Amino acid sequence: MVVSQSPERDKQPQSNFDVDYVIHYTIPPNESAEAEASFTQLITALSAAGFATEVRPGRTPSSLLVFLKLASTSLLHSQIYRARVQDWLYGVRPAAPAASPENPADMDRYFADDEPVTEAERLRLAYMLITRPRNEGGAGVTPKTGHWRFVQSVFPLHDRAFNREWLSEWSKKYYLDEADIGKIRDRMGERVAFYFAFLQSYFAFLLFPAAFGFAAWLVLGPFSTVYALVNCLWAVVFFEHWKMKEVDLAVQWGFQFERESVDPVTGEIVKVYSPYKRLARQLLQVPFAAACVAALGGVIVSCFAIEIFINEVYNGPFKQYLTFLPTVLLTIFNPTLTTLLTRLAERLTEIENYETRDAHQAAFVQKIFVINFITSYLGIFLTAFVYVPFGKILVPYLDVFQFTAQRFTAEGKPLPTKDWKINPNRLTKQVIYFTVTAQIVNFATEVIVPYAKRKIFRTVEKVQTEMSEKSSSGQPKDQPDEASFLKRVRNEAELDEYDVTVDYREMVVQFGYLSLFSVVWPLTACSFLVNNWVEARSDAMKIATNCQRPIPWRADSIGPWLNALGFLAWLGSITSAALVFLFHHGGGHKSGGLDLEGSPWDIRGWALLLSILFAEHLYLLVQIVVRGVIRKLDSPGLLKEKKERFVMRKKLLERMVERDVSAEASGPGISAGEAITREALEEEARRLSVVGEGRPEQLFWQRQRGASETIQVGRALIAEVRIPLWSDAT
Repeated sequence: MVVSQSPERDKQPQSNFDVDYVIHYTIPPNESAEAEASFTQLITALSAAGFATEVRPGRTPSSLLVFLKLASTSLLHSQIYRARVQDWLYGVRPAAPAASPENPADMDRYFADDEPVTEAERLRLAYMLITRPRNEGGAGVTPKTGHWRFVQSVFPLHDRAFNREWLSEWSKKYYLDEADIGKIRDRMGERVAFYFAFLQSYFAFLLFPAAFGFAAWLVLGPFSTVYALVNCLWAVVFFEHWKMKEVDLAVQWGFQFERESVDPVTGEIVKVYSPYKRLARQLLQVPFAAACVAALGGVIVSCFAIEIFINEVYNGPFKQYLTFLPTVLLTIFNPTLTTLLTRLAERLTEIENYETRDAHQAAFVQKIFVINFITSYLGIFLTAFVYVPFGKILVPYLDVFQFTAQRFTAEGKPLPTKDWKINPNRLTKQVIYFTVTAQIVNFATEVIVPYAKRKIFRTVEKVQTEMSEKSSSGQPKDQPDEASFLKRVRNEAELDEYDVTVDYREMVVQFGYLSLFSVVWPLTACSFLVNNWVEARSDAMKIATNCQRPIPWRADSIGPWLNALGFLAWLGSITSAALVFLFHHGGGHKSGGLDLEGSPWDIRGWALLLSILFAEHLYLLVQIVVRGVIRKLDSPGLLKEKKERFVMRKKLLERMVERDVSAEASGPGISAGEAITREALEEEARRLSVVGEGRPEQLFWQRQRGASETIQVGRALIAEVRIPLWSDAT
């Protein structure tokens, strides 16, 4: 790596060969000429931005792997210092960095003593150089966009030694401490670290509702008023505690908020977009939400009605098979509609044209939350507030299914049915399914299935590769000292990108089950406690083995998911009050507000509304009290950060001069335009081995000297796609 290398790093097994990033480049056979021209532009742009490059064949003949590393330590140091000063000027850092030494030779000691450079910081700045526009000193590479459409992904390599230590340590611990979260932050950035910090804080808070829920299950039973009050109080305390915990972590990690966009008053060129146009397009969220309710809600309601008819009304042939029909329909239509609506949400967020990545992500998450709210909770809401109270009125209308099915039977022969009664245990069974069974299925889908698929695909690819090697002797061979490394990189290039949004969504949905419906089954928190202990370890394994290493982006919170938590905690106070009122003392036929043998119109509506109103106001009152208490317990030093005036920002920014790194862009020890020959490589390898410096990491970066050699080798590999190797044998 660019930072001064240590002996400990050289001894690590499965070294990353000092690679900062890998670009997965694909060459469609019908666009090889365009891909070749784009490849030349890619290497030229990366070299101008200060990267040394190497190219190797990908897993398939129609793909390339471009390896990148910053060509000089002075470029890295200047980028780090400039970024830290800008963070301070824009209020991201609470204090200014110490003045950098004038002598470049003292920079290594400066960054080692003053504030060490974490791997996450180095990788983040390197990625920003790759993607930053050219007029700002970057290469301007945007994967899968425009003339960079052949760039499939840009990803850092996994640190295998750290991953093994990470998984080994976490598997032996019952509780993750601040040091464990700090290691994740230093390696993978604050965005991933915030997720694990949230997961760990949530896990710790689950200890109380799990213990209290177990006692309530033994003593109080379901639909307990005491449990509902305690659970709502717990939700308020956890929500307010995490809000302050975010601030605490942000200050500990050196900043309070992320703001990577430049203020227009600085005079820099920025894109301007009319706020009125954005507001008009944001209003499209209203019909989007209506479309979600109509599409997903319609499917869920229809399957819900079919399930009730088959399980509780129909008593004819093939019933044991027909009971699976609703599940099959949901399995077919629900994922399809969810995917389509998610793509629509992405498109709507794009046309809203937000200035920053965080604003874009927040708007997208709001739309995704609507989809997940419907798919996760609508079934339970239907059971609790439609099926049980109004079942006697609505079930007769299910005869439409009987009339439809009658056409497939013998003429004049009615379908056998049975007398229908409300099943009071249906609600409890549903909650148990979503809080236990669904969690197990999700774990298998998230960890086990991808691992099995990858094993199967790699076995098939291995057989295909062996067959192709037998039929063609012209396949390119890897150098022996880098063959194992290239095999690992090719495997990582095929992995999916890690999306922390998926994990946040899972935890927030789980919190919703606990706050909204745990009064139905008090053991809900016990199930989640066990699940989340496994979840932390499985998510770590998923990142380390099933996904590409994430870009170490910064973050100051869990983002828009915090608002989702607050909404679910508030809604939980309402649903808990309604469920307790309707089903309290539900062991018999007569409940607090609902007579299962009587008419739903016997429910005292005024009392139900009064209970909900009282619970909501009590929630808001408790929230104010808890928020005030938590803020008083907080350290006053966490919020001591002052913003600088724009004049000060502009003056200091104008004094900073970007170091000219164009002379160093061709790579260490390589003169621009130097030709490469087999004899030169063999002589250099012999010289390095004699002086004891011929390590694989050094040899890897000596095989192609400068951008011109990388372009030459890459064009030759692309030409092989246009003229397949097997044609030579014919």
